Amino acid sequence: MSDVREQTGDREVSDGDQPEITGTDSPDTVTTEAADPTPTDGAVVGSERTSQETRVRGGESAASPSSDDDSSDDDSSDDDSRDEDDDDDENTLEGEAEIAADYLEELLDIADLDGDIDTYIEGDRAHVSIVSESEVLVGERGEVLDALQELTRLAVMTETGDRSRLMLDVAGFRDRRRQELVKLAADAVAEVNRTQQPVPLAPMNPFERKIVHDAVAGAGLSSESEGDEPQRHVVVQPKA
Repeated sequence: MSDVREQTGDREVSDGDQPEITGTDSPDTVTTEAADPTPTDGAVVGSERTSQETRVRGGESAASPSSDDDSSDDDSSDDDSRDEDDDDDENTLEGEAEIAADYLEELLDIADLDGDIDTYIEGDRAHVSIVSESEVLVGERGEVLDALQELTRLAVMTETGDRSRLMLDVAGFRDRRRQELVKLAADAVAEVNRTQQPVPLAPMNPFERKIVHDAVAGAGLSSESEGDEPQRHVVVQPKA
């Protein structure tokens, strides 16, 4: 029996596909155990890999719509951000107008002058207007108004820490001046078209020059500013 056990053991070693033969405590007995039907290591690994790949692919495909949703949310966030920026800009301009109105009200009280103050926002500027019958704060050619506007801008900058570009009007002077400048620009354009020569205009402040430049451009001609302040003026040019 001992020879049988040894031969059987040799077969077990030499042939891995044969049933496993193990010895019991008794040297005279041989016990044969059936092979474990569990799949081989390669099959297990392949099965696990397939399951993992399936889970990964499923996760990717499921994540794709989420990515699109995130992209849409980002676009929505950008729109919201732009809206918030616009609101912040408008609030800043309204704050400038309020500071300017308080400053001018105090100034009117000190100077014992009558007048109501209107404020509004137009484009990227705060506008403040003193509604009054008196033109004491205007001056002969708007010099007092220009100086008062600069003082008001400084008062706003002192409060906010930022440079202000607000526009100040008193007794409707700037509106009337705008109409005069538009007519002046039209007359200059007509003269240039007739003579084909440059036409220089009288010295103006930056606000007035911009009105003229815009009016000339609207008529199809060009213009440029020449000279130094306070003699800086607009020259209307003929077509090249």
